Amino acid sequence: MEVDKDLKNNTTVAYISMEIGVESNIPTYSGGLGVLSGDTVRSSADLELPMVGICLCYSSGYFYQFFNEFGDQKEREIEWNFFYEFERVPQPIIMKIENKDVKVSAWQYNIIGQSGHILPIYLLTTDVEGNEDWMKNMTGSLYDSTSIWNRIVQEIILGIGGVKLLKSLGYNNIQTYHLNEGHGSFAMVELYDMLNGDIEKVKEKVVFTTHTPVPAGHDRFNQDLVDKVFEKRMPPEIRKLADDNGEFNMTFLGMALSRYRNGVAKKHGDISRKMFPQYEIDHITNGIHLPFWVSKPFRKMFSRKWPNWRANPTVLENAIELDDLEIFDNHIENKFNLISYQKGHSWNLLDEEMITIGFARRFATYKRATLIFHDIDRIGKIAKGHLQFIFAGKAHPKDQEGKDYIKKIYEAGEYMYDNYGVKVVMMENYNMDLSHMLVSGCDVWLNTPNRYREASGTSGMKAALNGVLNLSVQDGWWLEGYKMNHLAGWTIGPDDSNPDDPGVSNDWDTDANALYEALENEIIPTYMNHDEWIFRQKNAISLAAYFNTHRMMLQYAEKAYKLKRQKPWKFSIL
Repeated sequence: MEVDKDLKNNTTVAYISMEIGVESNIPTYSGGLGVLSGDTVRSSADLELPMVGICLCYSSGYFYQFFNEFGDQKEREIEWNFFYEFERVPQPIIMKIENKDVKVSAWQYNIIGQSGHILPIYLLTTDVEGNEDWMKNMTGSLYDSTSIWNRIVQEIILGIGGVKLLKSLGYNNIQTYHLNEGHGSFAMVELYDMLNGDIEKVKEKVVFTTHTPVPAGHDRFNQDLVDKVFEKRMPPEIRKLADDNGEFNMTFLGMALSRYRNGVAKKHGDISRKMFPQYEIDHITNGIHLPFWVSKPFRKMFSRKWPNWRANPTVLENAIELDDLEIFDNHIENKFNLISYQKGHSWNLLDEEMITIGFARRFATYKRATLIFHDIDRIGKIAKGHLQFIFAGKAHPKDQEGKDYIKKIYEAGEYMYDNYGVKVVMMENYNMDLSHMLVSGCDVWLNTPNRYREASGTSGMKAALNGVLNLSVQDGWWLEGYKMNHLAGWTIGPDDSNPDDPGVSNDWDTDANALYEALENEIIPTYMNHDEWIFRQKNAISLAAYFNTHRMMLQYAEKAYKLKRQKPWKFSIL
């Protein structure tokens, strides 16, 4: 559906992200960054924010994950045809890459808010008639692991192409370009040209959000590669701002040329200010889109109790008023749904009577997925007759250490079952559909990253919304969530260790011991106390009153976008 002229004229915010998870089966996301982006645009549509989204169109997606009989991750390219689901932008733009003209078109996908407000997303693609075959493949795979050349080209298309496309489509009143991570920072190059090289005017147009304190999350490119793809067209002033000991750092560029910068949790804001002390960096804690992530039984329960909860999620702070039996029945339904699905996708069948511990996220090594098995005989003895475990997540195809973690879980599962009768399941091809079942069907949500390496995390928020209790290292959002309500779950290890001394604060022996003590001395006994467990579930649900993307986007509107809210949902430029 073509966007009408009035909507284009009233659109003042362009949200530029390398991935946006709009639906589980649309391959435009790989993990938490894309899932958060999807929640961001959904809440923005509900709130009628004057926003348009820019992403890339990945016909080969990220990858399809499966395991061989030894627990090794294997990858296959997926195929996706956008022709049947989306509307093609009629007129492609032309971009220069290595001094060649490349046609860039886009597929349009509309997010429809609760009131019917339309938020268009444009997925840029080079699979355009008239492009040479090598050009058509530029936007094929998300985070293409085969070529750093293709990575920089994709980011050029996202940033420069995104700005050019919006201009060509008639979005003439964009006041804010919100760069979601450094992937889109080349947008500044196009803005620099548009604004006649006026750096201060560029800064006034840009908002930058950083999502990771992990160095690998900040893209750097060799200057020779920048010269190669830009054919010497990179403005020297831009290059100087992005310089990182001779490399071109996309985060440096995003930080330097933005009027507002933020981390995605309170602690992450602190860490980001230490990483980039020359800049003012705020924080806006992440959230989730509650209507999207709530399970069907809980959605019905909330709607009966609070008919307006979707528009006013703060009513969930009164979750203590919910009926105990209804919470119990709804959770059991979710748990049965998860285990029923798992029975069709795994040889090792879970038991509905056991406490189910869930762990699902990217298999980056800093997330320490194997911490639970650090002393495998100790956890075997604790878990026997009480606990079972379900894991899911993808390791990047080039991340051998992450793949080794998956294999270790597979091997630990065989050992645990053979020696203690404890079931450990690793589910294939983690996506948003599976995530929906996991965050609502588990009893406890496990999170064990190295402290202050997890910027925020949102899976634990989704679990809490569905009455699942968190068991987590105090990092990211959980530092705030646990402080807000100690009854919403449990912590692992110290609550605020020195981030400059990770050898102490992230000691595996210390954290594994704290994890085992929490399971043995608190979680298992509490689960046996039916009333106490449900009481804690209510306290977990209450966290959703704050940890939601409606609150988050209202903060962005006020702090970052210079928008003033007009009742009930309209916004105007300050």
